[in-house]
Amino acid sequence: VQLQASGGGLVHPGGSLRLSCAASTFTLDSRAVAWFRQAPGKEREAISCIASSGGGTFYADSVEGRFTISRDNAKNTMYLQMNSLIPEDTAVYYCATSAVSTVPSCTVVHYTYWGQGTLVTVSS
Repeated sequence: VQLQASGGGLVHPGGSLRLSCAASTFTLDSRAVAWFRQAPGKEREAISCIASSGGGTFYADSVEGRFTISRDNAKNTMYLQMNSLIPEDTAVYYCATSAVSTVPSCTVVHYTYWGQGTLVTVSS
């Protein structure tokens, strides 16, 4: 099981980035997927989760209205569109997938497979 995250980088405040996460060796279409992030010295936090159906979407309060999670099952890829970025969004972003189609809550414990992380730095 392998998840490959990409799309991170350095962006100015107010800018945008789109993260991608491609799965290999298994398909995403029957699994809930999610994005988490971890800033230096902080715990990993949930950013957004989405069920296999595309419903059941969750966003953390800190990113609501700025970030959008999506999935393209035909491409076996999930995305996180990040707009209006602020310095507080600086972190390593991780994609993750569960072993089931929906999960009770958008928390680390429900996600089994993790990507390697991609660094997002928001700075002027």
